[in-house]
Order: sequence, then C-alpha cells, then structure tokens
Amino acid sequence: MADEVLFEFLHMEMVSHVYKERQANKAEMDNKDRAVCVSILEGMGFRVGQGLIERLTRDCPSFKDDLDIMKFICKDFWTHLFKRQIDNLRTNHQGTYVLQDNRFALLTQLSSGKQYLEEAPKYVAYTCGLVRGALSNLGLESIVTAETTHLPSCKFQVVIQKLT
Repeated sequence: MADEVLFEFLHMEMVSHVYKERQANKAEMDNKDRAVCVSILEGMGFRVGQGLIERLTRDCPSFKDDLDIMKFICKDFWTHLFKRQIDNLRTNHQGTYVLQDNRFALLTQLSSGKQYLEEAPKYVAYTCGLVRGALSNLGLESIVTAETTHLPSCKFQVVIQKLT
C-alpha cells in the first residue's frame, strides 16, 4: 500500500516539475508548450517501460504473436505497475488494441469532478510512454494514446506499426 502512494506522489511531482520548468520563462503556456511537456513525460515513461519489461520477461518464454504480448501487458505488466489487471482488452485483429482501466490509479486523485477532465492528459502521458517502451523492447513499434472521458476511467489505444 505504501509503495503505491509513494509512486503516485512521485508521478504527481514529475508532472508538476516538467510543467513548472517549461512555464518558468513564460507568462502563459500555449498548446505547443503543453505538447512539449506531454512529450517529455512520455519519453520518461518510454525509458522506464523498456527497463521494466526487460526484468519482467527475463524468465518468460517467447511470445507467439502480438495478441500474446498485449495479454502479457494487460495482466502481468499492469499488475506489476498498478497492483491490478486491465479491466478490458479489445482488438480489431489488425494491429489496434484498446486497453480500458476503469479505476486508473494515476487519475483517482483527480476524479472528484469533471473540472479536472482537461488536466487528465498530462497525468496519462507517462503511462503511454511506459506501454510504448515495453512494447518497443518486445519488438513492437507502436503509437500509444490515451482517452479520458469519465474520471478515473482511461482508455489506452495501442496501434502496432507494421514494418514494411
């Protein structure tokens, strides 16, 4: 329990720090600045995701296909990060996956009302990077985006990039 709270505090401080650093020299943040901050957080998550998946898959047999990898992400990887599995995994069997977490841990502090819905993207960017980094280390290049319409629920869309 204590390590979950520490991770949530660390995450909130990372987000706060990145946004404060970017805003330090400006009176007001524009959309370009917000995009840069989200990109920085996503990059941090990418590197951490690469390292975590290396440790978690050290003793695992190799995966058969993309779906097996995504099942591993939804069960084992997500459990390692957030102490619970993804609530729902959907796919179109053409390289697009939707992972739904109905009680996303990093948004529970914001879930007291709809007024914080516009702040949600900066709190999910790190996790998008975690997933993208993990998939990258497993040999899948992907684009990971998140959608939040009702807090603390979050849908992560993963589009696997086919190499031609």
